[in-house]
Order: sequence, then structure tokens, then C-alpha cells
Amino acid sequence: MRVLVVEDEISLAETIRDGLTSSGFTVDLTHDGAEGLWTATEQPHGAYDAIVLDIMLPRLSGYEVCRQLRGRGVWTPILMLTAKDGEYDQADALDLGADDYLIKPFSFVVLIAHLRALIRRGAPERPAVLSAGDLRLDPAERRVLRGDTPIAVTPREFALLEFLLRHRGQAVTKTAIIENVWDAHFDGDPNIVEVYIGYLRKKIDHPFGRNAIETVRGAGYRLADEG
Repeated sequence: MRVLVVEDEISLAETIRDGLTSSGFTVDLTHDGAEGLWTATEQPHGAYDAIVLDIMLPRLSGYEVCRQLRGRGVWTPILMLTAKDGEYDQADALDLGADDYLIKPFSFVVLIAHLRALIRRGAPERPAVLSAGDLRLDPAERRVLRGDTPIAVTPREFALLEFLLRHRGQAVTKTAIIENVWDAHFDGDPNIVEVYIGYLRKKIDHPFGRNAIETVRGAGYRLADEG
């Protein structure tokens, strides 16, 4: 199993490399975001079974590396490492296409377990374009369109719309939305869902005279299957 580690703390990077090597992994090591991006994209497709990617990196942040990899159609599983413990930092990493994250300091046993789980899952196929009527969302290109009109959305709005589209025609609860769009351990105000539903309606519905996002009383929200 071959893993790319992108970590600028030299001692930590070498510790991770040595530990993974002793556990049977083949490890390539880089120390800044630009080098990590180049290494991940210049290797033959499928060269890496997983990428361990720090967030705080020189030249390009881990967020930007992740975003560009997904934008280029590189779907190798990504495990983000961060010294931050804010729920929004973790959610932003997942919104940009990371598959998992660990907060520093972490147990090496836990790192190995997370990596093995990601590798068992394997790299997903390139996501198909999701649609409901003339509303389209491209997970690979990170684009949203209503007809031929591009719609600018934030990463959180994109993740929310993607979740609704993947469950189009179904009522989804606030709890399900928070667990999938924010974080399973989110302990903020659940009414944040209503706020972001409102943001999306102002972008994908109101300007086009639509009402695709429906409120289902006592159940949550549903994206109508316009098709």
C-alpha cells in the first residue's frame, strides 16, 4: 500500500513515515503544498492508495491542495491532519473533498486505523452530475447551474445542496443534514440549517421563480424532483 504524506513539520513527517513503513506501507514524503500537489498529480493514476495531508502548509494550504486535486479528478482518499479543533475547520476540509480528518496530536494507532479504513473503501469513481430539472451540480467541477446560468455558492451551501440532490424527492431531517453537511459532533444551534436553506433559496429558487426546496412540516426539507 502506497501513501503520500504532505507535512511540513519535518520531525512529525519523518515519524509518520517511519511508523507507516514499519506497518507495511510504502511512503513518499513532501513538505509543502505545491510539492505535494505536483507529486500527487504527476504520478500515474492510482499510484497512491491514500494521501495524508496537513492543512497548514507552505505555498499552498492543505485546503487548496485538496480542492485542486478533486477539481482535476484525482479521487485518491485524503486524510487531513490539523492542529485546529474547530468544527468549522473540520467541516470545511470535508466540504472541499477530504474523506476523513485527524486532530493533532493523534495516536499513531488511530492514524493507522483511519488509513486502513480509507484504503479498504478505495477511491470513489468520479461523481456524476446531480440534477433535478434544470438545476445541476457537478461535484468534480464544484459548479452549480440553473439552466445555463452559473450560480455562485459557498462551500457549505454547495455541500448542503449536494446532500439535498442526492436525496431528491425525499424529506431529510435537520439532524441528518447537520450530521452530513456539518459534523456528527456539531453542538451549535441546529437552526443554522434554516439559515443555510434560506441562503440556497435566494440563489437557486427565488431569482428563477422556483420553489424547489420545500419545507416538510415536522420532517425537515425536501428538494423536489423537478424531472
